[in-house]
Amino acid sequence: MKIAVFAVGRMKAGPERDLATRYLDRFARSGPAVGLDFAGLTEIAEGRGASAAERAREEAERLLAFADDKAALVLLDERGKTFSSPQFAERLALLRDDGRRLAVFAIGGPDGHEERLRQRADLVWSLSPLTWPHQMVRIMLAEQLYRATTILSGHPYHRA
Repeated sequence: MKIAVFAVGRMKAGPERDLATRYLDRFARSGPAVGLDFAGLTEIAEGRGASAAERAREEAERLLAFADDKAALVLLDERGKTFSSPQFAERLALLRDDGRRLAVFAIGGPDGHEERLRQRADLVWSLSPLTWPHQMVRIMLAEQLYRATTILSGHPYHRA
């Protein structure tokens, strides 16, 4: 299964971008051994609407154009379900084993995800009940994708 990351907001050069890139590179190298191929990162600018609802709607349209109906959609949202790293690895393996060709992990903008995306999502996942800047979410997502591949392959990176 291919894994794509879709993020509202562009990351500027700096240590946060370097760290996210480092973990995404590790994921790209370790994922194929467990049937997970990194399909890349797509960044879009924040919506330009006058209201939060308009901005969220514009961002949702762009995400839905990116992820067709057959793709598994995973939204990162502080109101979602929380998982331990092994539980997340198991959920990722279930998506893969369900025969999905693509899973899109979506990081929303400052106004969050539109409700229709939440309804369409296969999973709404919370890294924490706290609200995080998108740069930090990108790093944490990248690290958890890499960690999931190490868990699925039995690599000692993850120690419980």
